[in-house]
Amino acid sequence: MPFTFQNIIKKFQDNKGYSFLIRPLQMLLDSCIIISFLELFNFTVQNSLFKILFFVFWNISAGFSGFYAVYRFTSIEKIVNLIFKQAFLLVVIIFFYFGSFGEKLLNVSQTLLLVGSIILSIGLFKFGVFFLLKFYRKTLGGNHRTVIILGQSAKTTTLMKYFTSHPDLGYVIKGVFTVNSNQDLEKGIAFIQNTYCDELYLDTSNITENQVNDIMNYCNLQHTVVKLIADTKNLPLNLFHTDYYHYLPIVSIPKMKLHRPINIVLKRSFDIVFSVVVILGVLSWLLPVLYVLIKLDSKGPLFYKHKRNGLNYKEFSCYKLRSLRVESDHDQMHVSLTDSRVTTIGRFLRKTSIDELPQFINVLKGEMSVVGPRPHIPRYTKAYSDKIDKYQYIFRHSVRPGITGLAQIKGYRGEITSDADIINRIRFDIFYIQNWSLIKDFMIILKTVYWVFKGQDKAY
Repeated sequence: MPFTFQNIIKKFQDNKGYSFLIRPLQMLLDSCIIISFLELFNFTVQNSLFKILFFVFWNISAGFSGFYAVYRFTSIEKIVNLIFKQAFLLVVIIFFYFGSFGEKLLNVSQTLLLVGSIILSIGLFKFGVFFLLKFYRKTLGGNHRTVIILGQSAKTTTLMKYFTSHPDLGYVIKGVFTVNSNQDLEKGIAFIQNTYCDELYLDTSNITENQVNDIMNYCNLQHTVVKLIADTKNLPLNLFHTDYYHYLPIVSIPKMKLHRPINIVLKRSFDIVFSVVVILGVLSWLLPVLYVLIKLDSKGPLFYKHKRNGLNYKEFSCYKLRSLRVESDHDQMHVSLTDSRVTTIGRFLRKTSIDELPQFINVLKGEMSVVGPRPHIPRYTKAYSDKIDKYQYIFRHSVRPGITGLAQIKGYRGEITSDADIINRIRFDIFYIQNWSLIKDFMIILKTVYWVFKGQDKAY
């Protein structure tokens, strides 16, 4: 089923499109329970501030404990653990507040009674919703998730048995495909294209970087969530989030700061404003000058477009000012120091990184960001995939690529002359994703400008 507006409507009609309302409704009802118990305790008007702060405390502790991170595959033991963790954090925060501000709203027994009453009521309601949804999925077939499984191994067999033996989880298997050959993979991808599914489970034990690339591309177009059936012994667990479907580890890309909706909007807004300023303030007058210089130096167009892998491995045309001769092999690997393909003006453009300026058009189109991991050409990714674990590549492509990045200002750019070059490049890219901030973006931009004027050894 193609991902169209009509199919989205059908998705809602099939009772699969309202799941996103469950958690907000739970939070709303939890708030009503909290208000009710706060009113039962005799707070004076002077202490009404505590009611407001209690909501703040609740949300702070819920954020730390992951209180609302309950999914269809979550075990009962984990829910009990979340409830106790939430109660403990809430008590600690409340007593910290009392101790810091010297207020005496409640004594210890009253505080414990208040928190205990709220937690018990919300906990019972939480379990009620949890088991009601299980009954709804098993008996009425609603609130289900359609899945496709790619790969054939003992782990995929275990996963299929888990789905089929637990109808209360609501997983409906739409197809199972092997990836032993390109023909098998093509069948699976064709099925993904023509059949809408919520989640795709990918066995990574016998799959190449290129196959991961293709699968990520198609799933991105279909808005399908990709989860990995991976060997956790070889997995960089600090990069990924691991859930357990019974005893089977299922891996997915965690929500880092750079993945949060508010930060995505903030970063995208900055990208738009910054790229508009550069395009109107710099490129508007610089491009005509460079057009004349480039045309006088060698025949050919002003711009050069080349395919790169972007967000979720999606390919896009990356723009650069042409710095190589037209008759040269543009698909060759990175330009070397004494590369005869580079034109005279091209050498200057590459040394100063001015050839990268047209990529602000890519930023405006939403294909790139001002700061982020540099986009790799597909052939480059293929050539060095055996040097870097494929899971790190998957993590690296969870954000938009950038015109500049942390790896670039650290000197890991351009030609790859040793394994350490690509290994350190990926290491800095991953560090950036894990530790993103808008201030860090500003610092990287300023450092990039500094290196443009000073020059870097690998800027050629």
